[in-house]
Amino acid sequence: MAEAIEGSTSSAVRKWSIDPVHSSVEFAVKHMMVTTVRGRFTTFEIDLDFDESEPARTSIEARIDAASIDTRAADRDAHLRSADFLDVENFPLITFKSKRVEPLGQGRYSVVGDLTIRGVTREVVLDTTFGGVMKNPWGMEVATASAETRISRKEFGLNWNAALETGGVLVGDEVRISLEVEAIKQG
Repeated sequence: MAEAIEGSTSSAVRKWSIDPVHSSVEFAVKHMMVTTVRGRFTTFEIDLDFDESEPARTSIEARIDAASIDTRAADRDAHLRSADFLDVENFPLITFKSKRVEPLGQGRYSVVGDLTIRGVTREVVLDTTFGGVMKNPWGMEVATASAETRISRKEFGLNWNAALETGGVLVGDEVRISLEVEAIKQG
């Protein structure tokens, strides 16, 4: 269902629903300072109000089930769910709420918003590329976007680590986050 933006007659913000089969929330972090461990969250919801003619008017709210973390290693996933890291028992959701969307040109945007992990909120910038709007083979309008950011896990209270005998630490501080989003227009 379209709802007009106050003061606007030519533009409408529409609700879009995320297609979880064609969307992903993934991360990567250095392991033992030499390799990269990649993981994903398998359960998430994103509320997306998107203005096709003016993507900068988009608003986004995301909720990620922290317990749905998957790095393809059951013991590591259990440790990441524990109080040493995400503490999913006390902080079951990771959230993101956009504050503004800044156009950069050529389909690129900075999506600025508040990311909350483990009860700690920090402003982050998602470097976003809008893939466009198209009709899928079933006649539905679909929009796509890719986004990336980097965060310091320590800034979110994720401080656990172990020193390596050869120097350095087991888990890197920088976490690279990437999203692939496919959304279907509602109404």
